[in-house]
Amino acid sequence: MDTMDFDISRAQTPSLLRRLGAIFYDGLLLVGIMMIVTGLVSIPYGLITGANYYESALALNLLRLILLAVVAAFFVYFWTHGGQTLGMRAWRLRALDDNGQPLTTATAFKRFVWAFVSLLPAGLGLLWCLFDGDKLAWHDRKSQTRLVMVAKQ
Repeated sequence: MDTMDFDISRAQTPSLLRRLGAIFYDGLLLVGIMMIVTGLVSIPYGLITGANYYESALALNLLRLILLAVVAAFFVYFWTHGGQTLGMRAWRLRALDDNGQPLTTATAFKRFVWAFVSLLPAGLGLLWCLFDGDKLAWHDRKSQTRLVMVAKQ
């Protein structure tokens, strides 16, 4: 699908179940990635300092920031390179801006930040798509992006 010719007004918006399916798939992949990153950070830390990073609030918070950056990079990369994470590809979803264009790095980062905020209050920002007239979640609205269904290939 060439997103340059994509008519956003005729696009089918995915259901909450499809969104959750993609989130689950991506979550599985991200758990593995975060385990690898944690090992790459904690093993050298332990060898250099002789301590466990759990013993240091600074080290633990630094690890948390690194993991958050890895998750952000994952989503921003995939959303700007084809508009789909691996989970979104499996569930036939694509992220586009409100004009039907591919996401820029700035727009993808904005979408990630708003998605993070929208999931914090017990996922209410995501559940909002059940009540929104256009089936958009909070982060879709705030970042001027949307998920659309992709035709089977």
